[in-house]
Amino acid sequence: MSYENLELENIFIPSKVPSKKLMIILHGRGDSSQGFVGLPPYLALDDMNYILFDAPFEYFSGQSWYQLPPDQLPGIEYSATLLTKDLDTLFESDFNANESFLFGFSQGSLLTFEFGARYHKVLAGYIAISGYIYDAPLLLKDMNPDANAKNWLCTHGTSDPVLAYETSKAQVKILQDGGFDIEFKTYDKEHNIDGDELKMISEWIKKRY
Repeated sequence: MSYENLELENIFIPSKVPSKKLMIILHGRGDSSQGFVGLPPYLALDDMNYILFDAPFEYFSGQSWYQLPPDQLPGIEYSATLLTKDLDTLFESDFNANESFLFGFSQGSLLTFEFGARYHKVLAGYIAISGYIYDAPLLLKDMNPDANAKNWLCTHGTSDPVLAYETSKAQVKILQDGGFDIEFKTYDKEHNIDGDELKMISEWIKKRY
């Protein structure tokens, strides 16, 4: 099923136990919402609703949130505008922002930072996997200061052939040094999400609601 009144195409997976908790899933370049329909069973959160968004731009057989470097910014800003509208709609009455989580992989990870940290509502947690940050110094200036009081988790693989581990680590350190409270976890993996990582993420979430 899907939410028909939103700007972005989506798949909605209702919780097994009714609640107003929502996990917002942002996929990576060339993927789509379909790529994450198998995620809920791994996280094993019976009272979590899930909305899996499709990025707005076509990219071969999938979608993307923004163009390849050096032309990322227009797409990032456009995608952030659509996400703002859609989350505002979802949080009007159906779900509680302060019980909800933003989860992004690769390009979705970048949007978790670039959109999530600027969004005017504060969520229960933010999970950024195997991505990077477009402009860390500017994000420190622009971010919603209340978002920094909440929980941020960033993970990256040391053998990632798509987005370099050292780049991600250095960008997160800029944010950390600027007072942004982020937990950074390293995994021996490539550009993917592994089983141990999902177990850790599930436990991390459970501690925060």
